[in-house]
Amino acid sequence: MAVVETRYAVRDWGIGELWSDDGVVLAHDFRFRPVSDTVLDPASDTVTQRLIRRFHWLLEGADVSFEDVHIDLEWATPLQRTLAAALRAIPRGEIVSYGELAALAGRPRAARAAGAFCAANRFAFIVPCHRVVSANGIGGYGDAGVDVKRRLLALEGVVL
Repeated sequence: MAVVETRYAVRDWGIGELWSDDGVVLAHDFRFRPVSDTVLDPASDTVTQRLIRRFHWLLEGADVSFEDVHIDLEWATPLQRTLAAALRAIPRGEIVSYGELAALAGRPRAARAAGAFCAANRFAFIVPCHRVVSANGIGGYGDAGVDVKRRLLALEGVVL
């Protein structure tokens, strides 16, 4: 097994880094800052290139599913695994509150745990934390910020 790190850029969005091992995504990070070109790392494998193309399509507004992407949750607690599964099942264009996400995961009183999970999400786009909002507003979106969350939601037809 060898971990493959692939970097790419998406024009007008930012720079992504994808870590994978034998077809399993270990982590995906995306830094939102304007870049003037789209770049795909030619050294990465075909499976990785196809996944990154899907990220590009997503950021262009296409309806892209990542439900078939295998992610590494070996590190996660049972609650975190359930939260990840619940998040991945939220359809494009729909939003839930942190409390609703916790309820979907079978722990209706774990809204803070749901928020903490989203804040530490290591699978940008694949586990769509941008679809989770606070009970009284849009909520946060980590280092990327609320404007990026609004922009991602707008791609899905949600305006907050």
